[in-house]
Amino acid sequence: MKMHFCIPASQQRLDRRGGRYVLYSVYLDGYLFCRVRYSQLHSWNEQLRRVFGNCLPPFPPKYYLAMTASMANERRDQLEQYLQNVTVDPNMLRSDVFVDFLKLVQLDTFSITTKTASLDIFLPDGRNIQVEILTSDTAERVLEVVSHKIGLCQELLGYFGLFLIQCCKEGKFSVMKKLVDFELPYVSLLSAKVEDCKVGLRKWYMDPSLDSVLMDSAAAVALIYMQAVQDMEKEWAKPTQVQRQKLEALQKEDNQTKFLELSQEVRHYGFLQLDPCTCDYPEPGCRAVLSVGNNEISCCITLPDNQTQEIIFQMNRVKCWQVTFLGSLLDMDGPQRTLNQNLELRFQYNEDSRWQWFVIYTKQAFLLSSCLKKMISEKMVKLAAENPEMQIEVPEQGKSKKIPHSTKPDSSCFLPRNNKIEIIEVDCVLGTIKEEDL
Repeated sequence: MKMHFCIPASQQRLDRRGGRYVLYSVYLDGYLFCRVRYSQLHSWNEQLRRVFGNCLPPFPPKYYLAMTASMANERRDQLEQYLQNVTVDPNMLRSDVFVDFLKLVQLDTFSITTKTASLDIFLPDGRNIQVEILTSDTAERVLEVVSHKIGLCQELLGYFGLFLIQCCKEGKFSVMKKLVDFELPYVSLLSAKVEDCKVGLRKWYMDPSLDSVLMDSAAAVALIYMQAVQDMEKEWAKPTQVQRQKLEALQKEDNQTKFLELSQEVRHYGFLQLDPCTCDYPEPGCRAVLSVGNNEISCCITLPDNQTQEIIFQMNRVKCWQVTFLGSLLDMDGPQRTLNQNLELRFQYNEDSRWQWFVIYTKQAFLLSSCLKKMISEKMVKLAAENPEMQIEVPEQGKSKKIPHSTKPDSSCFLPRNNKIEIIEVDCVLGTIKEEDL
């Protein structure tokens, strides 16, 4: 799947000889990932091409004369599209030439050298596990180190992930983003510049029934049990009074398996709840709390008269979605290292045989988009398992799965720039991703 790469800004700099060059600010999932020159990306593309041949997406050409403003913007768009498209091939994502370059530019951007360091990993029950890593270790590598320490087998790592989590007042917390495999957790934690931010270990699947795959592993059961208890305490999952009494009794007995079995019946179990946000339904400016999981988007909306209304959007009726940055970046060398201030996610939904757009204004738009992609991916893998004759190959956790062409939603994150302007009618700064290969 394509990733949420974008290049919303660039700056001209002077090199040591007094010549000018352009430094591109590359964001991933709304957070500053690196700053990089065209020449660095060009050299990287040449290395990738030597390994993977002509299967790479087109790379923007060199200009031997001074670039005009329109040429500079076009190059930025093309580099953005290149970064989005080059992440489609899972074999490329795992290659040394791909990962080593991205590790280097992350370290260079934030002036961090490779050295041994301690990193605390936040567990759902509030405990921390301290692991010894290198500052240049990727999220994939750190997850392996953590799993070894807690006894989680390698085969189950794909069901878990590392997340940036902000601890808030009154014991609440906010999931900021999932770290992708080639991100450096040590660097991401320092560069986020968010107060009380931690790296957390959580399960990474949106279909609660996948718990059954993990039930033979004591370490995996312990992790998803911790998260289930936490979700009940934080009221992300919403048991009835009778269910709560039974769950509390099972918790006192430390009967984790039975607790998880009963949790399957609890409303919003296994969902990820976003921070309070606003939406445009039934009218602009309504406050909303979104919970995402089990192939649905559940919205608890506060109406202007302070009455609440719950609306459930089924994923099989979502045609596409897009994330848009509505503002402009400020000082690129200063503290603003996220795009979270002015983000919206809008999705097209079939209701009463009509396609309608539903707009959500949330700083977690990229996280929400990742959850939507995850739900679609899991649904297709399940369909492929039920129907082996299906013919379309889709990468999922590094493996190819066959899915039916007819069931593939036209999902998208960052529609092409010209389409986005037509639909949203704002001056969009971000580039675009069109998810053609879910």
